[in-house]
Amino acid sequence: MLQIVSEMTLLQIRHGLLLFLITAVPAQVNPGVCRYPLGMTGGQIPDDDISASSQWSESTAARYGRLDFDDGDGDGAWCPKIMAEAEFLQVDLRSLHFITLVGTQGRHADGMGNEFAQRYRIKYSRDGTRWVAWQDRKGSQVIEGNKNAYDVVLKDMEPPIIARFIRFMPVADNSMIVCMRVELYGCEWLDGLVSYSAPAGQEMTYGGKNVNLNDSVYDGTLGLRMEHGLGQLTDGAWGLDDFLFSNVYGVWPGYDYVGWTNESFPKGYVEMKFEFDRIRNFTSMKVHCSNMFSRGVRMFRQTTCYFRTSESEWESAAVTFRPPEDRVSQIARFITVPLGGRMATSIKCRFAFNEAWVMISEVAFQSAGTAVYNTSLPPRKRGHPTNLLPGDDPVHKVDESNTRILIGCLVAVILILLAIIVIIMWRQVWQKMLEKASRRILDDELSARLAIQTQAFSFHHSSQSSGSTSNSTYERIFPLCSPDYQEPSRLIRKLPEFAQSIEDLGHRCSVSLCSVSSAAGSSSRQLQACGSDGAPHYAEADIVNQQEGAASSSYSITAVNMNLLSGKDTDMREFPRDKLTFKEKLGEGQFGEVHLCEAEGMQGFVEKNLPGEVTSCLEGSEGSRDTVLVAVKTLREDANKNARNDFLKEIRIMSRLRDPNIVSLLAVCVESDPLCMITEYMENGDLNQFLSCHQLNQAEQTPTSDHSTVSYSSLISMGTQIASGMKYLSSLNFVHRDLATRNCLVGKNYTIKIADFGMSRNLYRGDYYRIQGRAVLPIRWMSWESILLGKFTMASDVWAFGVTLWEILNLCKEQPYCQFSDEQVIENTGEFFRDQGKQVYLPRPHCCPDLLYSSLMLGCWRRNAKQRPTFQEIYNQLGESQE
Repeated sequence: MLQIVSEMTLLQIRHGLLLFLITAVPAQVNPGVCRYPLGMTGGQIPDDDISASSQWSESTAARYGRLDFDDGDGDGAWCPKIMAEAEFLQVDLRSLHFITLVGTQGRHADGMGNEFAQRYRIKYSRDGTRWVAWQDRKGSQVIEGNKNAYDVVLKDMEPPIIARFIRFMPVADNSMIVCMRVELYGCEWLDGLVSYSAPAGQEMTYGGKNVNLNDSVYDGTLGLRMEHGLGQLTDGAWGLDDFLFSNVYGVWPGYDYVGWTNESFPKGYVEMKFEFDRIRNFTSMKVHCSNMFSRGVRMFRQTTCYFRTSESEWESAAVTFRPPEDRVSQIARFITVPLGGRMATSIKCRFAFNEAWVMISEVAFQSAGTAVYNTSLPPRKRGHPTNLLPGDDPVHKVDESNTRILIGCLVAVILILLAIIVIIMWRQVWQKMLEKASRRILDDELSARLAIQTQAFSFHHSSQSSGSTSNSTYERIFPLCSPDYQEPSRLIRKLPEFAQSIEDLGHRCSVSLCSVSSAAGSSSRQLQACGSDGAPHYAEADIVNQQEGAASSSYSITAVNMNLLSGKDTDMREFPRDKLTFKEKLGEGQFGEVHLCEAEGMQGFVEKNLPGEVTSCLEGSEGSRDTVLVAVKTLREDANKNARNDFLKEIRIMSRLRDPNIVSLLAVCVESDPLCMITEYMENGDLNQFLSCHQLNQAEQTPTSDHSTVSYSSLISMGTQIASGMKYLSSLNFVHRDLATRNCLVGKNYTIKIADFGMSRNLYRGDYYRIQGRAVLPIRWMSWESILLGKFTMASDVWAFGVTLWEILNLCKEQPYCQFSDEQVIENTGEFFRDQGKQVYLPRPHCCPDLLYSSLMLGCWRRNAKQRPTFQEIYNQLGESQE
């Protein structure tokens, strides 16, 4: 019993120290978040840094090989003169970068061309002389490319690439003509590590299995030693606690680790050398080790590091560090080795054996003056405890005195007993509070159900059908059943089961408008069918509205005009289908596709058939008055009846949305199949990517001619426009559920319109937390009551607006709570619920005045939803700050 209590206490101590350790130790680069476009599309990479082996003509030179970019001079892509194996398009990034994603596209040249690369290879170099052919974790070098000239195809680099120079090499028959447009995604490689050398990993036999502990993705010279390369120790992926298993599907046991046995090293240590791009002032080294001593593996007993600059001899003064011994926990962990600010271009470290085997999965360095990676800690599987232990702190001292150890144990036992007593008392009080809250919510839910039944009309989820189960959507309120209700801490640990239990409860009343934005934006979008991931994100016609009375307050259902769901649509008119010219496919879902089209005569059609406020949405569109670019969402002809009804209901609801800051529906084609809805097209894409390519203009009072900068007043104007659009939605009692910069579109002159397509893009998959494949939630933008209670209201949208404004004022350079993993974000929402002063708020952006942060942002994140400002108040306050 004492051992169990001790282990529980150890876990609590680790969780208590987690936030401190996150802020004290620089974050590792995370491939899931390090996915920023590096400048081919946005133009940050100049033409001089783009070259090629050859070109078909001057109009297909290398400088035209930019994804989704057309300056009107060239033919829209790079095309080699003759298709041969050695042809390549090369990009110079000017410094080492950590590349996690690449995008490719073909050439259509406004209908004059149809060339694309069906397959290609990538070579990379860190110094411009030694080139390495990239291969995936299974050893394949060929990457599947494009299937047509229009779509953008994104491919994850697994493993990631650390390089300065990148070459795209088409693979095709010599008789074919291929053309390419490309983009690179990642972030700057701040470690500065250009290579590491070590003995080749060895093989273990355990339980009749061959455990291969080699560095399978090492890109240097392989032999008895690994020389002049990088590999698994720098790929940003940690090994699991049990080295026999891996997060990578279908690989061999031991894949994540590089390991050595002491039988092969008579001196009792493994020696590794690390080479860097320049002289650096090193403060620490982080080494991720396995500690599964039950299988003969333990973290190193001691490390001794030597330093040198340039070609000089190794300095005699070494740094020696002994991590605290741990014979209790078999959890893999990072060990932080202090390097004392030593200056060097090379480091040689000797890791002494503490058991039969030493296994390492990641090594990272921090040097003075180097910025911390703009990423979060790498996510771990749900249920796995963190790998950081108190003993990993280099200043943690181990007392060798038996007397002091005995006294310490006695004190620990006393504290444990006191903690158990406090926990028991606290749980009893907490349970009573939660039971009262549960009964109140159940009463409100019952009142809401009775109110619905007495109405003259009711709403049903359009995707339900007889004899089948529809894709689940999240309820307006998740009712909590008294016998199964748990406090938030247990709710967090059992979030997947909670989502499963609530999925089948109640009567669905949602009418999703997720198509509002799936038909907009300038980048390629891998769109998913609305509701296929479990949650409609844009708005629902049946929402929770807080009614405040003089004596009490309660939640009730606000009925929406039945005309939104039935009756003839009097606003939308049929647009001639033959006047739509296909330009590019933007994305696709389960039941339809989204295309970029030219619409002939659309502006005149809108002016004639729709209210005056709609015509403004076409002002500034590309093309002439007779031809404008629009986004067209189509429903496949083989879609079932429920999908068809959903599509028509989306049209009816969207036709009523008339606001300058909401993406507008312009026309429809519903007299024949395939059904189409036509929306406006925003040429500058989403706000997140738009701002991430800009820097803050310090001369805020005057506009700048530099298109790569944006002023503070422009940022506030963007926030004001978003508040205006949300003010309009709130007046209609619509709840957005996924307000973020990725779901705001940018037109000309910084015009902002609210939409919802972030979840459908691979680029933003790191912003969503998936619950066992059933639902995806943007937890970093969600209020505590939305995460823990499933309650989505106007007040939860206000919370998300505060996070969105924080993104804007940071120019989208980092993800909210970037220092937290997804599980830690959920734990932090539990602290908001408990309200004991332990919750962590997003910090004030550098350009944000103290008054705006304290009065507006923190106001949006108040625990009590009633105390948060309304969108009308937010709009007024932002308007005053602009004056």
